[in-house]
Amino acid sequence: MYWNEKPYHSLDYEMKKQYGCKVYRLALDGGMTCPNRDGTLGTGGCIFCSSGGSGEFAENLALHTSISNQIEAAKSRIQKKISGKPVRYIAYFQSYTNTYAPVSYLESIFMEAITHPEVAVLSIATRPDCLPPDVIRLLEQLNKIKPVWIELGLQTIHEPTAQFIRRGYSLPVFEDSYYLLKNAGISVIAHVILGLPGETKEMMMETVNYLAHLGTSGIDGIKLQLLHILEGTDLAKEYKKGLVPVFSLEEYTDLIIDCLAILPQETVIHRLSGDGPKNLLLAPLWSGNKRLMLNTLTSRLKIRGICQGDKYL
Repeated sequence: MYWNEKPYHSLDYEMKKQYGCKVYRLALDGGMTCPNRDGTLGTGGCIFCSSGGSGEFAENLALHTSISNQIEAAKSRIQKKISGKPVRYIAYFQSYTNTYAPVSYLESIFMEAITHPEVAVLSIATRPDCLPPDVIRLLEQLNKIKPVWIELGLQTIHEPTAQFIRRGYSLPVFEDSYYLLKNAGISVIAHVILGLPGETKEMMMETVNYLAHLGTSGIDGIKLQLLHILEGTDLAKEYKKGLVPVFSLEEYTDLIIDCLAILPQETVIHRLSGDGPKNLLLAPLWSGNKRLMLNTLTSRLKIRGICQGDKYL
């Protein structure tokens, strides 16, 4: 099956189906930190996480102190892409852990975002161990206004890897949060990092397969993230010692095809590789060229005959 000429259920396809137009993601900064940084669990963050908390592309809270101003600043960055066409937006709280604050503060910033007339969806990146009952109740209320997505950084189902990357929680914590969110009617998107040190292809596929069979119909959405080696991270130190292998472009695109093949057709693919800030990116350098990656993916699909069952035919 094809979705807008793509052999996978892309976010772009899903948004155009729901809203009838292009929907752009606006990365916002809620001004929060992370229990893996403030001393609650640790101080260094996950070994792959930059000092920006994976939010280098988000608006600067110091420059744009209100969420509304951040939205307008983010919109201005993509004006050339729009060219007068009707569009909607995803208000995406990206930096650090975006439910790691008093619920009164969360309510103020999330309400400001979700009630913006051009915002179609509120998307919140967080940790599964930072979703207490009062936050779940808030998310449930917000979801009655407009759709709310919660993005959980799972990365892997394998506990030795999770300990190595300093994730700071066990798999049952993820599962508990997933079911709490689903019971509240919230869509859940899982982040998976492909290429974590020590993981084989089979281990990575096991993580994706786990998400494909989670709950009654699999995870709502998934972000497949290529492991980026970023300057200034603890992972970069290991890489410079020659201890962290990275994928070639062909290896990675072949792995992506295998991952897509086992995901349910209903699962929305939010990301295929991700972006590392070019001023910090040490490896893989090919990942800085998104067009090259997508073109290679298309070529590899053709080489393999796009024959992963009736999903791709």
